[in-house]
Amino acid sequence: MNTILLPTDFSESSKDAIIYALEFFKGQTCTFYFLNIQKTSEYVTADVRSASPKSSVYDAVIADNKKELSSFVDTFKKDFSDEDYTFYEKVDYDAFVDAINQSISLYNIDLIIMGTNGATGAKEVLWGSNTLQVIRQVDHPVFVIPANYSYKKIDSILFSLHHRDVLKKEKLQPLFSLIENQNQPHIHVLDVDDDAIANPNPLESRNLQVSFKNKEHSFHSLTGIPTPIAINTFVQLFNISIHAMFVEQESFLERFIFGSEASKISYGTRIPLLVLHQ
Repeated sequence: MNTILLPTDFSESSKDAIIYALEFFKGQTCTFYFLNIQKTSEYVTADVRSASPKSSVYDAVIADNKKELSSFVDTFKKDFSDEDYTFYEKVDYDAFVDAINQSISLYNIDLIIMGTNGATGAKEVLWGSNTLQVIRQVDHPVFVIPANYSYKKIDSILFSLHHRDVLKKEKLQPLFSLIENQNQPHIHVLDVDDDAIANPNPLESRNLQVSFKNKEHSFHSLTGIPTPIAINTFVQLFNISIHAMFVEQESFLERFIFGSEASKISYGTRIPLLVLHQ
């Protein structure tokens, strides 16, 4: 992975995610696209009135954002000047998901890295509406970094899946590509069944051994435990550095983030979360 999209609204949460990304890829040759998106709802008539007669409406609307983004990126250029990094600054005036998808196509993006926060709604207060939109609607790997989380050596990975998921091993490649320069961390494969009373050897029955062949790994399963509790407990017990998961089934995504109706638990990820799509 060497072409990374970094959406930013200049918030502390997005800054935390960017710093994590730049620390994570140290020693590698990478291209980073810093993307600021001014949503259509943020249109201000004064932006157009203050523009020069030769400016287009589009240029007038995004002019301030371009200046702010340039200043924002300059700080990272200075702090990481010794790295083999290339930085590009992009400002778009569009719906958030549309701007993300367009950037993926235009710049051949390998991975999106973004923060968790960004909204004050009830369900989305822990995640941010933009982050959830990308997870749900953008068919591309997304690496979500919690607020105030600093990069640390990657020793242990958690890959969780729901026992009803059908795994396509080629879809695991973004995970393997992400960690290939991280000194072979151990991958814990966790099968979660929050409904079942018993779940006899589900991992072996799906031949996951083939998918993780030549990787240092171990298999685990938890049954009858609400998904957020299962994930949180596992992360703490095994000192997990990164959590990876598929979101093929929205029902599992909802249970993972918000908990089941019975448990009423909200999951605010403690560690970086790599979201993959089947």
